[in-house]
Amino acid sequence: MDITSDIHSQHISRQFNQELEELKTHLMAMGGLVEKQVQDAVSALLESDSALGQRVVDNDRAVNDMQIKIDEECTQVLARRQPTASDLRLVLAVIRAASDLERIGDEASKIARNAIDLIDVGNGSRGFVEVRMISEHVRRMVRDALTSFARFDTELALQLVHEDEEVDNEYRSAMRSLMTFMMEDARSISPILSLMWILRALERIGDHANNLAEYVVYLVKGLDIRHTDPDDLDEQAITRKG
Repeated sequence: MDITSDIHSQHISRQFNQELEELKTHLMAMGGLVEKQVQDAVSALLESDSALGQRVVDNDRAVNDMQIKIDEECTQVLARRQPTASDLRLVLAVIRAASDLERIGDEASKIARNAIDLIDVGNGSRGFVEVRMISEHVRRMVRDALTSFARFDTELALQLVHEDEEVDNEYRSAMRSLMTFMMEDARSISPILSLMWILRALERIGDHANNLAEYVVYLVKGLDIRHTDPDDLDEQAITRKG
């Protein structure tokens, strides 16, 4: 059943409604923190700010704690309310989304640690153009994924599913450029490898944003589009109201 025709606010139990809304609210708060972690990790690199990078590493614990709290809340809702239909999908989607957000937080921490290493050795700005371009793209994807979840917006979610391939192409192009740098100057191998790890982390963030978008389609339409080629999706059926 389409979630748009099975409104949560129709529950007899006002407390149940509140519990479901709190799950969404807490997930959005976790998403906001994770989004800032990614932004700060990249800024630490581009602005040579080791202190900012260390704050990102230290804040990863807060991201983990938020996931644990959300998981506990979801478990309590499942045990007490035994939700069905769209309510069950909401709880399951929140659990899955929190897991992907935690992994985005892990990737942000990896970026920050590599940024600190690069700052310590004085890498300069080689590879920063590629990092800036891909980071802006994946940060927008994370933001749009959270927006689509908050609004139950399958149209926006499907746009993100297609965007993930664009990020993959940008990543492959950036890696080729960095490989060329290494072949030209053997002394650059160590810092370039750190940049490659940063780019890999950014590409993985795009993958997790794509996962979030897929959960929105599952939540709203009850359709599992994981492992489905975006070109094979019946987008008109997915975005159709009712």
